[in-house]
Amino acid sequence: MSGFEFDELEDFDDIDDEGYTEAHEDEEEEEYDEQDELTEEEIFHQINDIDFVIAWVDGNDPAWRAEKDKFDKRPSKGSAEVRFRDWNNLRYWFRGVEKFAPWVRKIHFITWGHLPKWLNTDNPKLHIVNHTDYIPAKYLPTFNSHTIELNMHRIPGLANNFVYFNDDMFITDHVKPEDFFRDGHPMDTYGLDCIFFAKKSAGFFNGNDIELINTHFDKKQCMKKDGRKWFSLKNGVKRVIKTRALNMWPWFPGMYYNHLPSNFLKETFIKIWNEEGEVLDQTCLDKFRTKSNCNQWLMKFWQLAEGTCIPRGLSIGRCFHIKDNIWDEALESIESGRYKLICVNDTVNTKDFELQKQQVIDAFEKLLPEKSEFEK
Repeated sequence: MSGFEFDELEDFDDIDDEGYTEAHEDEEEEEYDEQDELTEEEIFHQINDIDFVIAWVDGNDPAWRAEKDKFDKRPSKGSAEVRFRDWNNLRYWFRGVEKFAPWVRKIHFITWGHLPKWLNTDNPKLHIVNHTDYIPAKYLPTFNSHTIELNMHRIPGLANNFVYFNDDMFITDHVKPEDFFRDGHPMDTYGLDCIFFAKKSAGFFNGNDIELINTHFDKKQCMKKDGRKWFSLKNGVKRVIKTRALNMWPWFPGMYYNHLPSNFLKETFIKIWNEEGEVLDQTCLDKFRTKSNCNQWLMKFWQLAEGTCIPRGLSIGRCFHIKDNIWDEALESIESGRYKLICVNDTVNTKDFELQKQQVIDAFEKLLPEKSEFEK
């Protein structure tokens, strides 16, 4: 990528699709929406405070499994069970946060009710959030990750700016608040994409999300208003080329999504629940994930369609879907802290779970050997 000045879109004359105008103001200079009803101090905190949210489940907890089995009548559960098995590496998530992101205001730890035995619940930055603390009772109990995620705005005390982590996403090098938000705007990668539909893919959720995006947003108007963001080289040359190729369609065919922590505005969740509460309600009533569900990508796509985000490149992190041909690279990337953010995504292709689990633990132990204040 060297040789390109990502800040200067004017230097990339070829990427001048409909909607990009030289008169368009640099979106990074946009002011945060005024909040006349708030004091200056409240506005400052609303713009600058950043929380982390992480959802975790102990798939080995017999009480949780018993309750899950009462509701789980699906004929085949093989691939779904992968979602619940424990890699026993959560402590390294907390170590990474403490070492590499000490500036975080609060960590909201979402749980069905169980907790790791080693977790120091007295840490002042830690907020334990049970499902019953924020998810409406009519959706409980739930084993649907979409229900857990779509209601995150209801978490008591949650900052307006928050970063959502799955429990397979880690911080492995120093990060700054500006890596996630700038002046109250989430950092994200703009890019049009095609939706991949397959039997075991997440394409169905992606498609449901994009259907709502196309219901509420006119793609041509979005490109006209925020062309500088969509075609910024900060998104990466490949993303820009693909976005230009897909821009001939008058609707959103899909949006790029990387499997890394997501930067959200709480107000986005509130807005979408007000606009599409009936659709989200139907998703949340499902005890388990179904093809008709929307998911938290809807909030991400909505923020991009609105032009709320500031472009951010992909070099900040990488997701490794566990496969033999990239396994050694994944382990080396953990040990060396090559990326600021990393995801080690369990799949049905994980051939030797117990061996690979220990290898991941050993790699994290080399990077983060010191116990954190979040451990007893």
